[in-house]
Amino acid sequence: MIDKKLIPVGGLKREPFSGGHGGMRYFFKADESKESFTVTVYPEPWSFEKTPDENKEHESFPMSDEGMDTAIEWLYSMYDKKKELWQESAKNSMHIVHKR
Repeated sequence: MIDKKLIPVGGLKREPFSGGHGGMRYFFKADESKESFTVTVYPEPWSFEKTPDENKEHESFPMSDEGMDTAIEWLYSMYDKKKELWQESAKNSMHIVHKR
């Protein structure tokens, strides 16, 4: 899903990081203090900004290597916890088309 090497803590202090795995999207963003960061998970297919808040789940972690390890563990647990939702959203996202 995500490799800790792809998102070093120092980089997260400068800009957010997003990605996805199997229908679950995730968004890492440093809090204003830069001493912690929040990870949000939400279903495909929309961007973080376009996904309704009621479809998002958040968790905050300390801005450290240990905090990043815990955040990645949380991502894996969220994927396992809602695997059916993520897989269904991945399937359905392929059917969305823009109507003119």
